[in-house]
Amino acid sequence: MSQTRYSPDWKQIATAVKNSSNWRCSRCERPCLRPGEKPPELTLSQRRVYNLQVHHYNFDPSDNRLENLAPLCCILCRIHVVEALM
Repeated sequence: MSQTRYSPDWKQIATAVKNSSNWRCSRCERPCLRPGEKPPELTLSQRRVYNLQVHHYNFDPSDNRLENLAPLCCILCRIHVVEALM
């Protein structure tokens, strides 16, 4: 997906959504890592599982209405949400 479809303030919007969820996945409630957190007991692949990303329910990165955004953790939660929408 083209980065140009994201609004210039996307990073701030995504961070606000993550903060409002207390850095937890909206699907599985897993607590995720905040920027700069690198627990020494987790490997790089384990840290990726705890990486919170903001997903657009309607797949349109220019639609940043709060009801269209969901903080999701690992790829499995994102896959489940996408499959449910299709």
